[in-house]
Amino acid sequence: MKTLYFDCGMGAAGDMLSAALLELMPEPQKIVDELNGLDIPGVHYSIEKSVKCGITGSHVTVTVDGVEEDEFMHDHHHDHEGYHEHHDDHDHDHHHHDAHDNDHHHDDHGDHAHHHDHEHGDHAHHHHHSGMADIEHIVKDHMKLPDKVRDDVLGVYELIAQAESHVHSVPVNEIHFHEVGTMDAIADITAVCLLLHKISPDRIVVSPVNTGSGQVRCAHGILPVPAPATAFILQGIPAYSSEIKSELCTPTGAALLKHFADSFGTMPVMQIEKIGYGMGKKDFEAANCVRIMLGDSEDKTDTITELSCNVDDMTSEAVGFAMDRFFDAGALEVYTVPVGMKKNRPGILIKVLCKNDDREKMVRTIFKYTTTIGIRENAFNRYVLERKNEELDTPYGIVRCKTSSGYDVNREKLEYDDICRIAKEQGKSLWEITDSIRGSLRK
Repeated sequence: MKTLYFDCGMGAAGDMLSAALLELMPEPQKIVDELNGLDIPGVHYSIEKSVKCGITGSHVTVTVDGVEEDEFMHDHHHDHEGYHEHHDDHDHDHHHHDAHDNDHHHDDHGDHAHHHDHEHGDHAHHHHHSGMADIEHIVKDHMKLPDKVRDDVLGVYELIAQAESHVHSVPVNEIHFHEVGTMDAIADITAVCLLLHKISPDRIVVSPVNTGSGQVRCAHGILPVPAPATAFILQGIPAYSSEIKSELCTPTGAALLKHFADSFGTMPVMQIEKIGYGMGKKDFEAANCVRIMLGDSEDKTDTITELSCNVDDMTSEAVGFAMDRFFDAGALEVYTVPVGMKKNRPGILIKVLCKNDDREKMVRTIFKYTTTIGIRENAFNRYVLERKNEELDTPYGIVRCKTSSGYDVNREKLEYDDICRIAKEQGKSLWEITDSIRGSLRK
């Protein structure tokens, strides 16, 4: 199984992730040229070698209309949360929250001490702000991307917009990002999404994320690390603080990890084929880099949710109907166990296994189709074999076959419905048809 492992011991930022992924490609410069050919308005990518603590990696620089975002920020009011709140009831003569994606500082992984006051005034007509609708227009109408990559770019940006909306109690459609910061973030997100599309890993595992520590200064004042928007996105993701007094994980980095990660944890057992180092600009005692390892792993683990309830007042027909509805809603497995309940009543224990992301929908489905008034929840780590579906050309026509492999095991099983249909047609037993098909395949 092709596996990518993201080592985020120094956090995560869009440019560092794209640089590390570029190092996994056979010809990184060709990919950079391809990125520059995407027609992202005003955006130019470049890649250069960078050394941190004796380790050589790559650093990606993005300029917008010839200006690198860090240069832009030294001349502007620093709004860390990356939005410009739009009000229709007054003009723009207020202090300017130069809104842009929080990842504007991502190359630095450094302190945000630059905070230069100026009045919006004459500067207003030079600054343009973009909302989500503008970003969708740029991604869908300006950029030559595969549909899957487009969807990923918008999905990541939606996570950032939702975080800003929550933190500032402003509707998503009123979150406006500054033009330079917006294009810089779109460039980073697009690069990562396109590179992952090209690599096409079967699984992405991400380490616990180092957020850094301390505080950052912004237009609203001094904020803790991780910044509120980053902390919101990191909900549900293993993260920790370190002694490094700097913001190591940015909202764009956090959103990319959340969108693409299949699981979070330690590095799985894998045969490493390539290693990419994506470097930041700042220097710390520890190497300021994201490391991504590409390799092959046999094991496959994930986390699933078990929902269970007891009922003693449902008929067997009603239970059977409910089980079908659970599968329709995306359940991975449903089964029942006879149990003894209070007042000496025989009852049924219903267990539903589902993906973590489906548990809320499944809870609603269980309440809708059963008589229970309470549901228990457990989370389980699951070890599974890698599964594939194949179609076999047999003397009886096409027969579907499920193959499973991993952990030094290889199995295959002919699809029951196909074997059952053929057995009825031929007037033979399931075993006779199975043996006949296997024999024909060995010839």
